[in-house]
Amino acid sequence: MQVVNYEELVKECRGLLTGERDMLVNAANFAAFVYQNLPAINWAGFYLRDGVELALGPFQGKPACTRIESGKGVCGTAYAQAQSIVVADVHSFEGHIACDPASRSEVVVPLRNGDQVYGVFDVDSPLPARFSEADRAGLEKLVAVFESSTQFRSLFSRDTV
Repeated sequence: MQVVNYEELVKECRGLLTGERDMLVNAANFAAFVYQNLPAINWAGFYLRDGVELALGPFQGKPACTRIESGKGVCGTAYAQAQSIVVADVHSFEGHIACDPASRSEVVVPLRNGDQVYGVFDVDSPLPARFSEADRAGLEKLVAVFESSTQFRSLFSRDTV
């Protein structure tokens, strides 16, 4: 598998998000950017806090689970612990939520606005042990670009218009 040049991707991502502050716009472009630039992945996207659970946000890949409880699965665990998680074999992760049965490994990075965790960015692969610590660190740098480029707001509202 080709080595990912995360430093170059960080520069490209800054260019992509420069001048745009809207959270929905940046999240959609960010998910597409990661999906197009990381080899051997089958899903990249956001789960964002909606009250006490995470709700599906912009993503690339097959349709996904729409809601995840805090502390459940890889995404809910990364959110609850406020730390990145790399899972070499999702089938061995206690409580894994299988949205796409083809996914075998996963990396999840929490999203922060200051000290507040407001969701996670999730990347899946059909290959076992696809993600290394270098991928985790690289994705954390990319997520930091997203965070610094974005004006945060809730994408979800129970109110109707």
